[in-house]
Amino acid sequence: MAVTVLAIIQARVSSTRLPGKVLRTILGKPMLQLQIERINAARKIDQLVVATSDQPSDQPLVELCRQLKVDCFRGNLENVLDRFYQCARRYRPEVVVRLTGDCPLIDPTVIDQVIQHLFANDYEYVSNTVEPTYPDGLDVEAFHFKVLETAWREATLSSERDHVTPFIWKQPDRFRIANVKNDTDLSHMRWTVDKLEDFQLVESIYKGLYPETPLFTTEDILQFFRENPDLLRLNEHSERNEGYQKSLKEDKAVEKS
Repeated sequence: MAVTVLAIIQARVSSTRLPGKVLRTILGKPMLQLQIERINAARKIDQLVVATSDQPSDQPLVELCRQLKVDCFRGNLENVLDRFYQCARRYRPEVVVRLTGDCPLIDPTVIDQVIQHLFANDYEYVSNTVEPTYPDGLDVEAFHFKVLETAWREATLSSERDHVTPFIWKQPDRFRIANVKNDTDLSHMRWTVDKLEDFQLVESIYKGLYPETPLFTTEDILQFFRENPDLLRLNEHSERNEGYQKSLKEDKAVEKS
């Protein structure tokens, strides 16, 4: 059955910097489960699906989705664009929302804001990442399925196949693209989970806020930091989009060869 807005969470167990991170538990729940709780609070998503790999190592993710009664799709481990497209094609959506399983602090209101901006202005791709002003970890991308299909057919670079959307947002002359900005530039903050210190930060936030307010807000997090400023030092030296930068280096290596 076709849906209007399909949200796809990319997730796998075999992450290189912190293996198994999406299944690490916080307050007795896997990190991915906590993220799904927050995504389900978004009002403009019609269907949510987890897109993982077809490798045996990701079977625990499939089992978790079954327990949570969340749809799960399995596809190519390395060619993430193909996995993402094949997943989306199954649902025939008008719009796809891309989320990644390493963002357990994702803000449902930001998700809705990005989707709304796409529909209200007849854009083909809207995100809050091309010119980042939100903390790293509140990343949201929304785009029409037909644009995803174009990327799937034409993208050739490693960085374009590994990270799904660069083929789109690198071509503003071809696609109608927009960026949603926060009122305050918080792009220096890192709320995603790639390394152990990232996880420790997120774990501290959940332990401090979740028991009393399960759907705590971005402002709640900022207030928590004001009360616990030392936490910000845990991961302040990490590079934003480190995985994408690595793929760009691989692109250059192929060009030279």
